[in-house]
Amino acid sequence: MAAIPITKPATLDPIPTDSPKIDEHVDYKNLPCPIPYEEIHREALMSLKPDVFEGARFDYNKALSPKFFLSHSVSMGPMEVPTQSPETLKISTSNYEFGANYIDPQLMLIGRITHEGRLSARLKYDLLDDLTLKANGQLTSEPHMSHAIGTLDYKGIDYRAQFQFGGGALLGANFIQSVTPNLSLGGELFYAGQHRKSGVGYAARYSNDKMVATGQVASTGMVALSYVQKASEKVSLATELMYNYLSRDVTASVGYDAILRQARVRGKIDSNGCATAFLEERLSPGLGFLLSAELDHWKKDYKFGFGMNVGE
Repeated sequence: MAAIPITKPATLDPIPTDSPKIDEHVDYKNLPCPIPYEEIHREALMSLKPDVFEGARFDYNKALSPKFFLSHSVSMGPMEVPTQSPETLKISTSNYEFGANYIDPQLMLIGRITHEGRLSARLKYDLLDDLTLKANGQLTSEPHMSHAIGTLDYKGIDYRAQFQFGGGALLGANFIQSVTPNLSLGGELFYAGQHRKSGVGYAARYSNDKMVATGQVASTGMVALSYVQKASEKVSLATELMYNYLSRDVTASVGYDAILRQARVRGKIDSNGCATAFLEERLSPGLGFLLSAELDHWKKDYKFGFGMNVGE
């Protein structure tokens, strides 16, 4: 009887215990350019600072050319009048605003004038590929309310620098530098000659595809911390902590920003008992609906508003 050959089981290679190492080398000569210093909290502000209003608002935009269009805005609602009592006095008022806008890749001009004669304007002009001039101002008959501010913004390879100048002997400068692909650090200083005040500030911003964390502190007493978590491509959650170490005032806020198929919903609630919600819905091409609400339970102040946007 022939012997049956015994086949040895194939030996398995040992499982490697060490996973391949990821090259974490950072090319410091090829860092991204950071966002402007004044916009480091922009993701948090989208959720926590919606453009809430009270009463009714109607906006109409008319394009005269691809670069030039006009706008008309009518609003009706109460206006707050300061009083010596804790309760705020509100009186009914209405307002009409006419606007003219010129938008070009190199030049942007935006002007607004109200029926009361208050004129406001904004300018953005690219002097060079990396140097931009920004200016905004307001002209009114009310005393001490007219002002103008100009900004020179220089965009480097991995840094940004700004210099500000304005009425009242206002001077300011800020600088922000990318130190890693995700982290940028910056600082600012300002001087207001009219009020004889000066100050310095520092800021840090860390961001990636899923989150944005920022921190800012200034010698004026302000400390601002914010964190934004991107739950998905269309949903973001935000938190913010505002603290003034001179007056000991503290405010914490949580908010959300959700982009739906034909609508955008934003809202927040803070530690002072104030809840805010803002809805922008696109009913059809060129037609939008706005709904705004703010409930301040601590001050017993409730604001509701609705509006329409019509334009090409």
